[in-house]
Amino acid sequence: MIGAGSFGRHHLRILSKSPNAQLAGVVDSNADRAAAAGVEYACPVYATPAELAGKIDAAVVAVPTSAHAEVGCTLLENGIDVLVEKPIAHDLASARRLVETAARHGRILQVGHLERFNPAVVALKKIVRLPLFFEIHRLSLFSPRSLDVDVVLDLMIHDLDIVLDLVGKLPEEIRAAGISILSDKVDIANVRLAFPGGCVANLTASRVSTERVRKLRLFQPHQYVSLDYQKQDAVVFTVSGNQQIGFQPLPVAKDEPLRLEIEAFLEAIGNRSRPPASGEEGLRALEIALAILGKIEEHAKVVRQQIQSLQ
Repeated sequence: MIGAGSFGRHHLRILSKSPNAQLAGVVDSNADRAAAAGVEYACPVYATPAELAGKIDAAVVAVPTSAHAEVGCTLLENGIDVLVEKPIAHDLASARRLVETAARHGRILQVGHLERFNPAVVALKKIVRLPLFFEIHRLSLFSPRSLDVDVVLDLMIHDLDIVLDLVGKLPEEIRAAGISILSDKVDIANVRLAFPGGCVANLTASRVSTERVRKLRLFQPHQYVSLDYQKQDAVVFTVSGNQQIGFQPLPVAKDEPLRLEIEAFLEAIGNRSRPPASGEEGLRALEIALAILGKIEEHAKVVRQQIQSLQ
């Protein structure tokens, strides 16, 4: 386990209980934090990722995004399969380096797009036929965690990954606006994605909200689905041929998404198969997220010019 911070501790908890893995060590740049994790989970502590070579088969990387490529590539080059937290990296060059290194060394690379494993999303994917419109809100209270990245890379990227997976296409048009409020990064953003074939997705992400909201609404021919990520439930409204509206909950087998994510990683390792939320898919989500940030900067420039013209 590389990184024993707030989210890394959740990985440690699950790995320590998994019947399919043995927790072989922990690394953290903070020596006291690493030592505490080593004691709590009864595992060896190492000073650097390089020291794990020959001692482990796979690793989870939960370090700051800016360090993903350096840490991940070190592990991959030493024959170690990697589950790296989202986003895959902070820029495209680093993300491509991770993907190419994994391919060159024949290693598994999975990205921690956690909502892929939300049981409600898993159930939704089974009934999606032709998505035409998405309305998605992901709102959070302000936290000093993850302020090294914009809200698009911190929060919205979860929903970008879900939309890209369900639509199966890349958007042909992106419109976006965002504002910095409590940090020097974008803290709230609204995005409109238009896909070939007519599907449109509206996404809003905020880390300066007064409430925590995680909701997705999907419309497809004769059907509307409302999903709550937090509650792990979804309801389906269907219009029949005689214009009658049917309502029923979507069957969902509730579970902890992080546990399911880690077990999927372990299964991919065992089978040497392509994992869900692969490195290539993580790269795809990052490409769209960075394109969104580019559109936000274009919009901000227009706004600045408008303000200056009024002064």
